[in-house]
Amino acid sequence: MGRARPGQRGPPSPGPAAQPPAPPRRRARSLALLGALLAAAAAAAVRVCARHAEAQAAARQELALKTLGTDGLFLFSSLDTDGDMYISPEEFKPIAEKLTGSTPAASCEEEELPPDPSEETLTIEARFQPLLPETMTKSKDGFLGVSRLALSGLRNWTAAASPSAVFATRHFQPFLPPPGQELGEPWWIIPSELSMFTGYLSNNRFYPPPPKGKEGAVACLTAISDFYYTVMFRIHAEFQLSEPPDFPFWFSPAQFTGHIILSKDATHVRDFRLFVPNHRSLNVDMEWLYGASESSNMEVDIGYIPQMELEATGPSVPSVILDEDGSMIDSHLPSGEPLQFVFEEIKWQQELSWEEAARRLEVAMYPFKKVSYLPFTEAFDRAKAENKLVHSILLWGALDDQSCCGSGRTLRETVLESSPILTLLNESFISTWSLVKELEELQNNQENSSHQKLAGLHLEKYSFPVEMMICLPNGTVVHHINANYFLDITSVKPEEIESNLFSFSSTFEDPSTATYMQFLKEGLRRGLPLLQP
Repeated sequence: MGRARPGQRGPPSPGPAAQPPAPPRRRARSLALLGALLAAAAAAAVRVCARHAEAQAAARQELALKTLGTDGLFLFSSLDTDGDMYISPEEFKPIAEKLTGSTPAASCEEEELPPDPSEETLTIEARFQPLLPETMTKSKDGFLGVSRLALSGLRNWTAAASPSAVFATRHFQPFLPPPGQELGEPWWIIPSELSMFTGYLSNNRFYPPPPKGKEGAVACLTAISDFYYTVMFRIHAEFQLSEPPDFPFWFSPAQFTGHIILSKDATHVRDFRLFVPNHRSLNVDMEWLYGASESSNMEVDIGYIPQMELEATGPSVPSVILDEDGSMIDSHLPSGEPLQFVFEEIKWQQELSWEEAARRLEVAMYPFKKVSYLPFTEAFDRAKAENKLVHSILLWGALDDQSCCGSGRTLRETVLESSPILTLLNESFISTWSLVKELEELQNNQENSSHQKLAGLHLEKYSFPVEMMICLPNGTVVHHINANYFLDITSVKPEEIESNLFSFSSTFEDPSTATYMQFLKEGLRRGLPLLQP
């Protein structure tokens, strides 16, 4: 017997054996059951495929470990950026460049323009003083347990790679503001896309990705004239100082800040400077691996670099000089001295102070700075004047730059920038944060006994790496909590989510925010009755 073709009905079955059609409700239930069965089968197939893929990956990992050994696999993994256990030509390129000494032209999202003889150029000088090893915490015990190989890249970095370089003015176009940008309104030159929620880059990397398109971080206009802008900027960057077979060593300055004065069409640059601020006692974070396991073989430290900056030697000037007829003019006088250019004075129509611009960039980088964090002694003076409690954070590295420790970074990216915490801090506290090293220096300063006492009361309660405290205006600590303990008790584990210990409803309150709010309120409960009327 032939089967009915698609779109055709087969003949009805003869005789009493024919069954009436199923009632609609039963048919719906049958379809729902069929759909559930199909979904379960599909999910099972996905799980089987996933387990098969995981088994294959584990087998490749085991084979690689047997072939290369632990250290060899570590080096291999640092080059295998996509984790597929194969080294592609693109992944191998950094090694090839190191071995051959050749450097192919860097790829760029925007096509590089050919040199223009009429274009102006700018000479940039590098000034560099190496990190002072004695400022590192590990230096206190003579670097015991730290091999010389681990610090070889740091010790060998004693001078700038190049003392000066010449750039065309077009290279500074990324500093131009977007159309319609207002004075003092920050914009991102390149967005910050990494946080504790997205995950940070692995330390097991030797070579950073090539730059693409516009480079930078966050910027704002600080002055505007008819033809010129002054742009202030803040950039976060890091350097990897080791070469294989040594393990990676990451060097992260606190920040690069600076300014540029350029014409609105970027054909002329009047001034440029970029530098690592050196006004704090510590301004560099360092992280390095000393074994093949990133999770268990990583060391961290912090230190001070006196100088790291780039600065223009003067305004940009034409590469060639043409007369009115378009003929080239000798750029030197008969005496051999170069021609001197005279530049018009810029008359600014709108200006913003450096301090206010820096504050706005800081808030753009770190929303927790919507609360004013005053210098340590100034905070207690303000608390006395306003009869308020002091919310103080004492830590190993700066809370508002890249030299901050891991616990401090987590705090500033979570609870300290949450709206309820920002509101309570602004309403009820005077806030401050301090470096342990700076309070130790304050404690040893014999010239001001009151400042000595304040520092001593803080250091008595401090435990590594971060301590949060609620204090009276006289420095007495009425409540405190360590950051590591705080993060442990507020971490939401997957099994707690699955067992519904936390309800992620529309009214869900983040455990860390709720716990920090409880910490602040307990500080208020203990401290307010003790304030002087």
